[in-house]
Amino acid sequence: MRYQVHWVADAEAELAAIWIRAKDRDLITRTAFSIDRTLEMNPENAGESRSEDRRVLLIPPLGVTFSVSPQDRTVLVLNVWRFDPRRPSP
Repeated sequence: MRYQVHWVADAEAELAAIWIRAKDRDLITRTAFSIDRTLEMNPENAGESRSEDRRVLLIPPLGVTFSVSPQDRTVLVLNVWRFDPRRPSP
């Protein structure tokens, strides 16, 4: 059974801002869709766990923080950011 994925308003606004600034809007759209599909299917094992029952999922060039409610079969995407996987960390 699938989970329902909901993006909180702040995360939707962040994604919209990323998309507006992007030169590769099609990639951003495809990646957001891929994040949704991943979280629909198996959110409890997607990405990495963090504190406060949160998880982080990276599907370049986007990363999201999300929480899972197994009893309700829902996922809340709490925020999203863009990163460049080719840039080395400082």
